[in-house]
This record gives sequence, structure tokens and C-alpha cells, in this order.
Amino acid sequence: MTTWTSDELDSIDSVDELQIASLRRDGSLSSSRIIWMVVVDGELYVRSVRGPDAAWFRSTQVRHQGRIEAGGVTRDVSYERVDPELDDRIDAAYRRKYSRYATSIVDSTTSRQARSTTLRLIPR
Repeated sequence: MTTWTSDELDSIDSVDELQIASLRRDGSLSSSRIIWMVVVDGELYVRSVRGPDAAWFRSTQVRHQGRIEAGGVTRDVSYERVDPELDDRIDAAYRRKYSRYATSIVDSTTSRQARSTTLRLIPR
């Protein structure tokens, strides 16, 4: 399995927004969406604030592959669902990273609905 380099994670984590796209059934990439992300223990995680009904999240569940861009890094990735036992640590990372934003906005990334969509992004 391929892993992130520390330089890649530092570059990605240094910015607030990540562009995410998914591979469609025909192999083309979907339109990218801008979302927040966090790094926890050398792994990159994202969530859907709109829960599992968000179009971008649903598209990650078709082929479980896509592409991300953030902090000058562009990588093809696989999307992997995460064990809920990591949720508290991922919540804490979102709160730390985005604490300068309104609490209500950060709370949307740590809601039960968002937690149910946590994905680990694995470089390919």
C-alpha cells in the first residue's frame, strides 16, 4: 500500500480546503468539490457535512477511487470508510484546525451525520 510522504501531508494540511473528485463508472473524473480535511496520525481524512446524501460523497462510494488537490499536491486516491472508534480523534483535529471559524460551521463537520461519512484518503 502506498503511503503519504510527510512533505505531502504537511503541504495538504497547511491549507484549509481540498478539492475532491471521484472516478465515475466510465473511468472519467467527476467535477471536483471543495471540502475541509484533517490529518491524524499520518493519515488524511474527509467528511461530508451534508451526510451520506451529498452528491460528492455518494460518488466516492461508486468506485472508491478519485483524485484530490490541495496545497500544491495532486494525487490519485482510494476512499476507505473508517472505523467509528477514530471519530473522537478526527473531531478533535477538525476543531483544532478550523477553530478560527464559527463554532456552528465546525460543529457541522463533527455532527453525527458528518461522522457517518468519514473517509480515509489513501494515495495510489
